[in-house]
Amino acid sequence: MSVHSVITGDIVNSTKLPAAVEQKLLENLNGILQPYIFEFYRGDSFQVYLKEAKAALRVALLCRTTALSLDPEENAPLSDIRIGIGLGEVEEPVHTPGSAKGEAFILSGRSFDNLEKSDARLIITTANGLANAGLLVISDYINAIFRELTAKQAEVIFELLKGHTQQETAAKLQKSKSTIHQHVSSGRWNEIARILYHYEQIIEQLS
Repeated sequence: MSVHSVITGDIVNSTKLPAAVEQKLLENLNGILQPYIFEFYRGDSFQVYLKEAKAALRVALLCRTTALSLDPEENAPLSDIRIGIGLGEVEEPVHTPGSAKGEAFILSGRSFDNLEKSDARLIITTANGLANAGLLVISDYINAIFRELTAKQAEVIFELLKGHTQQETAAKLQKSKSTIHQHVSSGRWNEIARILYHYEQIIEQLS
């Protein structure tokens, strides 16, 4: 089976964001999603199709950290992204998510709907019950870490998720190496990196 992924998401507290901040977030999200097939609807919601399922969790975390880092001068993030990831088969070719069909789209939509009944911000679902057990641990772990992230930590984690080194991140954000290292440690980057690795291992088993 060829495993594809679909991300369904929306911006948390979008109506409470200042117009300039909301516009910046939408620009950032468009930049993150540009390599993929995606569309926004209702202004603050979006759906993304990723043929390479391994990339889905990293893309989801990039979306969440860019939202959490909206105001890095404040400790409390202004917003977040609620995301449901569906993994499974898709009827190709996919031109727009709104007209696409397949298991991954159905699972993504259902998992996203379930998020509205809880305080979690991320859920990952496939049709494989055994894989779901592992994916639930992964999503719960990520939710626990991200629940505690400050805006400054999220700003740093975002750069690392993009593949930048701590030194490159320090240069880009114009922060000292020690400050970046502190945010890497307190933001639990090493744990996030391990979670991404284990997620990719599960995807390999599904393929």
